[in-house]
Formats: sequence, C-alpha cells, structure tokens
Amino acid sequence: MPKPDAVTYHRAGDLRRSLTPPEARLWICLKNGGLAGLKFRRQRPEGPYILDFYCVAAKLAVEVDGAVHDQPDQIEHDRRRTAWLARQGIEVIRFQALSIRDNLDGVLVAIREAAEARLRR
Repeated sequence: MPKPDAVTYHRAGDLRRSLTPPEARLWICLKNGGLAGLKFRRQRPEGPYILDFYCVAAKLAVEVDGAVHDQPDQIEHDRRRTAWLARQGIEVIRFQALSIRDNLDGVLVAIREAAEARLRR
C-alpha cells in the first residue's frame, strides 16, 4: 500500500485536533476500544487519503458525511476514493452526520456488525 506523504500526515494531525461535532460524538464511543473492544484510530492517513475512523484489525473505514458529500463532484470523489481503498483491502462504510445525531445506537450497531463480519473472514 502506498505510504501517505508528509502533507497528508500534517493534514491528518490538523483534522484530529478539529473534529466536527458528529465526529467527536462518534469518537467518544469508539476510542479506547469502547465499541466491543475494537480499536479504532481517528483521522488515519492511508495512501493519499485520510480516513475519519479506521479499525486496522478489520480493515474497516468509517466515514461521517456532512451535506457536502451530496454534491456531484464530492459524490464522484468519494466513489473513486472508496474504489481505491477497496483495492487496498479496506472496506468503507458511510454514515450521514445526522444519523450520528439522531440514531447513534443504530450507527454503533452497524459499525460493530461490519467490523465483526470482516474479522470473521
């Protein structure tokens, strides 16, 4: 897998220090193995991309999508990004930011189930 460059590492650090409110809410539940003992990293650089949350053991990326992800250019970018990550063996699951606000428990169940399914492979 291609290594992230220095700019990507720097951007990831900046993003870790400025999580959006939905990202921060989800991180509280994921950090320190808080979800079924699964270890997640936040704002993890992978190749040219930065993953919102990443479970290394399951090779599972969790993305929190705000309204910008509904724009045609961003939809296409996300499609290319997901395809590139899939070629690296990383599965991406996406959640709307509003889902984290309105249905956090359901989001956590979906993340746990996806991670556990990948770990069983």
